[in-house]
Amino acid sequence: MATYPCSECLKKQQKIDSLMEENQRLKQKLKYQQRKEKEGVFGSSTPSSKLPVKANTTNSETGKPKGAQLGHKGAGRKMFQESEAERVVSVEAQVGSTCPDCGRPLEEKGMQERLVIESQPLKAKRVLFRLPKKYCPHCQKVFQAHAPEVLPKSLYGNQLITTAAVMHYLHGIPMGRVCEQTEIGPGSLVEIFHRLAKLFEKVPAQLIEQYRQAPVKHADETGWRTEGQNGYTWLFATEKLSIFQFRKSRSAEVARAVFGGKPLPGVLVVDRYAGYNKAPCAIQYCYAHLLREVEDLGKEFPDSGEVQGFVHTFIPLLSLAMGLRSQPLSRAKFKAKATEVKSQIVAAVESPAQHLGIRRIQDIFRENHARMYHWANDRRIPADNNLAERDLRPTVIARKVSFGSQSDAGAHTRGVLMTVLGSLKKRGVEVATHLKHVLDELAKNIHQDPFSLLFPIDPPIP
Repeated sequence: MATYPCSECLKKQQKIDSLMEENQRLKQKLKYQQRKEKEGVFGSSTPSSKLPVKANTTNSETGKPKGAQLGHKGAGRKMFQESEAERVVSVEAQVGSTCPDCGRPLEEKGMQERLVIESQPLKAKRVLFRLPKKYCPHCQKVFQAHAPEVLPKSLYGNQLITTAAVMHYLHGIPMGRVCEQTEIGPGSLVEIFHRLAKLFEKVPAQLIEQYRQAPVKHADETGWRTEGQNGYTWLFATEKLSIFQFRKSRSAEVARAVFGGKPLPGVLVVDRYAGYNKAPCAIQYCYAHLLREVEDLGKEFPDSGEVQGFVHTFIPLLSLAMGLRSQPLSRAKFKAKATEVKSQIVAAVESPAQHLGIRRIQDIFRENHARMYHWANDRRIPADNNLAERDLRPTVIARKVSFGSQSDAGAHTRGVLMTVLGSLKKRGVEVATHLKHVLDELAKNIHQDPFSLLFPIDPPIP
């Protein structure tokens, strides 16, 4: 350490160091502004809607070989057995008993089987039910049969309701396309969805209770406009459920309402948004977001040897931490490897650095040490928030197509139905078939509990 003959010299040197750091920060800011003016908005975390248009690249430009890797199982056409076929059709011979070319007799050569996957055209049908009525003279009451597979006072059958809801809220097909295929007007389709959401209105609250008790929880949010005003889609997810909430605010009150005020078991995996800081459980920060920041640092300072050395050391460690749980390792070997990787990350974080960009990354790990290494203690806890990112992806696509919800009621309906359908999909059931069955049961008795019909068995704890 350098020594100074007097206190004034020390003050001058401290001032010089402060000015040099400020000068470096200003240079970085200027370089960022110049690049932004030249290239537009950039960065690995920038939404795709804000990125400048980029020309398509070819395989020769990227250097990627065509086709699957050697040794990988193919993904071609899947065959099926005759017992699995819904319909077997015997086709009559299209030629006579003689050859059409030479006129000589043809010989029988058996039967050739050809497997084909077909579907029925999607079109609404008009059905007339004749419902018998009977009268009791003593009680002076009229008893009438109910239309099968139709909800009370509904103009539309349960199959049509199921098909439209799954198409729009699970597969992301735009409302206009659903109207074209089902031959139902947009106003009628909206009313169908509103009524379905009202039937399942209490289901999200019951799923929230399951979410709170999960050992591993995920949360994330993305933009969503309602009535032309900016808002957010909040996602709270596990491997067995997805809870969507559409709100006009990104306030921490939304997350607080879901988590409640009592201490919860398990670990919450999130990015570093402050809205989750007061969640009443342990928190694991997402390494994928941090990895992108390290990559951006390397791209921002390609001529800095210190930065490039840190990037080339730190990125493989973060990648290894995120992929470790998927490797075929025993519990003991995973624990040993996770401890080794964690020690290497800690060493990189604690190593001295002069560059401000490196120190900023290091400070994130130092200041949030308790939220960085839960993945190393429990294999069930991922080091990334990719589950939430994947769950939100269909919503991001829907946002680009529909530009958001037209009303608060529409946003509420979307939240309820996406929660129900998304959670059913994660349970491994055939969503359309199961939802149709639930609606048929409710048609018999509308006062049944929809939750017990939708989710008859609690999901096993992973």
